[in-house]
Amino acid sequence: MEFDETPQMLPPPPGSFIDREELIEHVGEFAVSQGYVVTIKQSKKERVVVLGCDRGGVYRDRRKPIDDATGEPLRKRKSGSRLTNCPFELVGKKEDGLWVLTVKNGSHNHEPMKDISEHPSARRFNEKEVMLIKEMTDAGLKPRQILKRLRQTNPELLSTPKHVYNVKAKLRQGNLTAVRRLKTLKSPTAAEGNSEPSSSSEPSWKKRYPPRFPNLIGGRFIDSQSSTSIDVLNPATQQVVAQVPLSTGEELKAAVFAAKRAFASWRNTPVTTRQRIMFKLQELIRRDIDKLASSITSEQGKTLKDAFNDVSRGIELVEHACGMANLHAGDFFSNISNGVDTYSIREPLGICAGICSFNFPAMIPLLMFPIAITCGNTFILKPSEKAPGACVHLAELAMEAGLPNGVLNVIHGTNDIIEAICDDDEIKAVSYVGSDAPGMYVHARASANSKRVQTNVGAKSHVVVMPDANMDAVINALVCAGFGSAVQKCTAISTAIFVADSKSWEGKLVEHAMALKVDAGTEPGVDLGPVISKQVKERISRVVQTFVDNGARLVLDGRKIVVPKYELGNFVGPTILTDITEDMECYKEEILGPILLCMQVGSLDEAIGIVNRNKHGNGASIFTSSCAAARKFQTEIESGQVGVNVAVAAPLPLFSFTGSKASFTGDINYYGKAGLQFYTQIKTVTQQWKDFPSSGASSGLLAYDAPSNSGDAHAFQSIDFTSNDVSLGLHLREFSNGDGVPLPLHDDLPSHDGMSLPLVASKDFPSSDGESLEQSRDLPNSDGISSIPQLDGSHWTLHF
Repeated sequence: MEFDETPQMLPPPPGSFIDREELIEHVGEFAVSQGYVVTIKQSKKERVVVLGCDRGGVYRDRRKPIDDATGEPLRKRKSGSRLTNCPFELVGKKEDGLWVLTVKNGSHNHEPMKDISEHPSARRFNEKEVMLIKEMTDAGLKPRQILKRLRQTNPELLSTPKHVYNVKAKLRQGNLTAVRRLKTLKSPTAAEGNSEPSSSSEPSWKKRYPPRFPNLIGGRFIDSQSSTSIDVLNPATQQVVAQVPLSTGEELKAAVFAAKRAFASWRNTPVTTRQRIMFKLQELIRRDIDKLASSITSEQGKTLKDAFNDVSRGIELVEHACGMANLHAGDFFSNISNGVDTYSIREPLGICAGICSFNFPAMIPLLMFPIAITCGNTFILKPSEKAPGACVHLAELAMEAGLPNGVLNVIHGTNDIIEAICDDDEIKAVSYVGSDAPGMYVHARASANSKRVQTNVGAKSHVVVMPDANMDAVINALVCAGFGSAVQKCTAISTAIFVADSKSWEGKLVEHAMALKVDAGTEPGVDLGPVISKQVKERISRVVQTFVDNGARLVLDGRKIVVPKYELGNFVGPTILTDITEDMECYKEEILGPILLCMQVGSLDEAIGIVNRNKHGNGASIFTSSCAAARKFQTEIESGQVGVNVAVAAPLPLFSFTGSKASFTGDINYYGKAGLQFYTQIKTVTQQWKDFPSSGASSGLLAYDAPSNSGDAHAFQSIDFTSNDVSLGLHLREFSNGDGVPLPLHDDLPSHDGMSLPLVASKDFPSSDGESLEQSRDLPNSDGISSIPQLDGSHWTLHF
């Protein structure tokens, strides 16, 4: 790689980096651009690294000189094989979780390289080439044959057969650490052509069993420094399918630092570019939908069909983000005042964070970060520790789609990380989806630190069944919405209120519920999978028993169900309780299990009253053939989302998810137009562009120390703004006194000699008896004679 200009050999600018490798990579790339090559002089991997200058790798002449007298080789003291006595030195130290680069000595004692290919490092193989060398060596190819094949894909390869021999020797010794250090210094064209990762290679964390999910910080998947992990269990088998690290506070700081550094350039990236990345992301999600669904089923337990629906709903959210530019447009008002335009624009907040629940491992992250980053923010995502696999896979796809480093970061953890997110001053907004108590805590703590917060909690919805409803439609809807996904979703129907007699419905409802197949999510024909954990199963059993103890009638009991081949699974079968009353404590709370509570009332008004008195307001539906009843329900019900003859009232992403009352805390809801409003802030701009002629009607905007025609430096010059004989100057507003008489506002401007010069506009003001009260004062012009002319009403304009 030849340089277009003479390199200046400048030292890299000091800065902070996420890890040691990023620091070394940054310094190495900068050094090559300046005509020198750095080398590691000293390293304590976890604390400090000292970098020096490799002076082009000039080797000494190994041929020993011959003594003319004796003809024998002269014996002389050996010198270093490379000239490494350049005083240039950089130091990288780890401080507060980040690696800080400082320049100890930025000078060199040699000339820059004119061509980087002169340096021996240019003859190194990259990691992919080394692996190809290994494969071809195992196949019996000779070094020259190997080199010939490598040059077919990389014509600019400078290595020789000797270098191939050296690599083969290291591979025979099992020294694969050298492979990671071999980075070819080629021209950008060659580097681009050889930078595609091998499709057969997998990240090292995926090769472990069970895999330990890494954090994504600054575009790099990095294993957490924490030695503590949480096992992710398959709810159907209790087998450990993965591990989640409890990340440290330093790692969150590193993620915040990476997001802050990326925000400066990402916010200025055109919205069309951000949209194209979203288009690519939804394409990649469709490509990997099978992998995502499989990961969700193995970690969360829901059936493969429900897992596919989870991902499909997430794709709809990404598609919505693809059209964000239409919603991003601001407002414009031309000529709001004389020659003045006003417009508003939406700007990103900065760093935003999302805290995810386990019940929708794909959809919940996708209702957060695609909209946030398309609006120009950077994002820190904390997956659920119970089902993190889909989050990590989506982050991989986002990077593959072309998302710049640091725009999306993923940090694993539990309460400590959540509290650190709420407390970090750099994070401007927090989104949370989960249970009641944690959601209220997140809202209180983040709000106390002046963050925008939205928390979607309280998964409890009602359905009202009128006597004129279609029985088959109602039964199918209740079974699907009341037991689907093991009712581990915020839109599930947990309570059915039957207006008039419900006895006729019970038999058919129980019959349909018993027909549901309960099994592992991967089994064919399964309708209902396990709940997320044994603790949840035990809590559901306690809740059912509490209802029974308080007088409820247990029509169908699914607590004791046993699934063949999966006896250890967290299975709870469909459970139906009737004779539920409003005063039962368990009725007032969310359950998150396959339990359907049935109540009976005498009228629609009574049913509406029960729904409205419940503290949750996520959604409510009515089944009826009466338009009047549906209209009354829609108007009087106090729920954020209303369904008519549909069980689940969750809207498509074109509309916002509008939970209310205790089901939502915050000011602005999720996705749709509300999502855009949450992740952006409004800036209003007022501007005036106008030609200002040198003469015309005089205004009241004066300039000090402008020389007059008579040479008086202390006279006031008037600046004229004219437009069709209408004054555009700075005039005084009118204020009225207590009697309704307008009073002129006037101030006195001090002159240079200490005298006060009044600034008063002349206008007639009517008195209480209808006569005109004329108030006028003269202001000298450049000749000291003329006064401000009498103004009529057309000269008075409103200025802000």
